[in-house]
Amino acid sequence: MRIKRLEAGAAYTGPLPLGCVLCRRGAKMVLLTTGKCRTGCYYCPLSERKKGKEVAFADELLIASDSDMLTEARLIRAQGTGVTGGDPLQDLENTLHRIRVLKRRFGRGHHIHLYTSTIDRDSFLRLQRAGLDELRVHPSLKDWKHLDRTGLKEAVEGVRMCVGIEVPSLPGNDEALEALIRYADSIRLAFVNLNELEFSETNYKALLKRGMHPKDDVSAAAKGSEELALKMLKLDVSIPLHYCSSSFKDAIQLRRRIMRRARSIARPGDVITAEGTLLKGVVEGAEPEEAMRLLLEKHAVPKRLMRIDTEKRRLEVAPWVLDEIHDELPFDSFVVEEYPTADRLEVERNPLKRSKGKGAGAKRIA
Repeated sequence: MRIKRLEAGAAYTGPLPLGCVLCRRGAKMVLLTTGKCRTGCYYCPLSERKKGKEVAFADELLIASDSDMLTEARLIRAQGTGVTGGDPLQDLENTLHRIRVLKRRFGRGHHIHLYTSTIDRDSFLRLQRAGLDELRVHPSLKDWKHLDRTGLKEAVEGVRMCVGIEVPSLPGNDEALEALIRYADSIRLAFVNLNELEFSETNYKALLKRGMHPKDDVSAAAKGSEELALKMLKLDVSIPLHYCSSSFKDAIQLRRRIMRRARSIARPGDVITAEGTLLKGVVEGAEPEEAMRLLLEKHAVPKRLMRIDTEKRRLEVAPWVLDEIHDELPFDSFVVEEYPTADRLEVERNPLKRSKGKGAGAKRIA
């Protein structure tokens, strides 16, 4: 099949899985139901905060209830959800419950796909009954050349939901990856997705130990991963293949998802950047109530352009307003750029005014 190109180096040969179509729009919530997994892949990129832990996240939001999950879905105007881990089947009951909750709240049209390294027909059928639309199986690397011995064919035979395989493109494993693709083709699975391998805080030592290196100084992607994936897309098979690059995940999927959230949560005093981050004017060095009172009474700043951030104990002011008046204020003043995500990761802060004796200059945080 002819290779077609997507943004940021991604490519595919046949119809994209619907889960991928919605991810491309930034319209899928990422639901981690557990950080636990028994497979132990050396290349697993999951963070220390999640790996092996009994935690659940909706995007960047640590969730303790169904309400938390539904709130995040509403904020990004999610058209679907990708259920991930760890391995969601290691906490099957909670996973089934959350699928049912999402379907009840958002309707049958809310598309849900799920990743698992567990091959178990009974679990697959329970997921199907709960409303799962798309199953993405991640076989253990040791089984890629012998998938006929895993029971995968028997486990998915006759299921109604869309079933495919999704694995990283691992440099140096050409034969194993080709064997996996040809087996998926032989049992008529719906697709094979190949992800560009990425270095992370938890897997970099294991990757370096195996002779892998980042492909350049600014990317977390592994050298040779993209080349191997594109080589696989040239195989003479009928199954649709999809290569998802590291930059596609960041520049397209993530960027579009955070833009959706930014538009939901931005206040009148916030500026949404082209990247989907928020620019805020910030006043520090005083009680925020005191600072707000001064700006209201002395500078006639409209209250709707200010907000007291109770979590960080600071006053947020529309950046264009703070830029005009900062010289007249006895407080530290900044323009801060942060993600609109639940963790509110700060990207950069530019001082407008610093108290005497403090250093100046923009600070890039991440």
